[in-house]
Amino acid sequence: REGQTVAEASGKYKQLTAAQNEAFKNANNAYKTAGMSANEYMEVSTGFAASLVTSLGGDTNKAVKYADMAVIDMADNANKMGSDIESIKNAYQGFAKGQFIMLDNLKLGYGGTKEEMERLLKDASKISGQKYDVSSFADITEAIHVMQEEMDIAGTTANEAEGTIQGSVSMMKSSWQNMLTALVTGGDQYDQCIDNLVDSVSIAAQNLMPAIEGALNGIGALITD
Repeated sequence: REGQTVAEASGKYKQLTAAQNEAFKNANNAYKTAGMSANEYMEVSTGFAASLVTSLGGDTNKAVKYADMAVIDMADNANKMGSDIESIKNAYQGFAKGQFIMLDNLKLGYGGTKEEMERLLKDASKISGQKYDVSSFADITEAIHVMQEEMDIAGTTANEAEGTIQGSVSMMKSSWQNMLTALVTGGDQYDQCIDNLVDSVSIAAQNLMPAIEGALNGIGALITD
């Protein structure tokens, strides 16, 4: 940017590079944190990244953390509340633009108005002790996270990925998609994608084997009868 010193420009470049690397890391871990492939994660997070950066005063590193929190919260909400993930994505896109008509898509007990969003922020403030501004998209995402933690929604996707057949199989599918992408693009992410796939297959197998053993025992008993 015009008027910047070399040191200032270099510092900004390093900050942006660090934020980019963190975003890629979060995307590659999304197979178990959000039940999404890396591509799906990046598509969702970049949809409101600019609004987060603006509401955080240009702090790209902080914006990456907030984006990760928001995407995971979206997935957790869909899993816990049985909501359509697309309707939740649309709601967050609206929040980023200052539109709250789809707040009720989250099924947190708040209607689709600005006043209801302000009520959500006020309730979250009582829990966290922080003050939230309805004009700040970052504050909105943080307040929603606070409420979902309070309602025991947060962490649902990761828990399902570790402990249920459906969740672990979904995680395995996402990690497989990541590996296919890495096969084409190559680069430093390839080894991580391979490790993630092996890890997800192992977890899925641990969840599937007891069910398979139970089914085989049942078939054996049926044949005997």
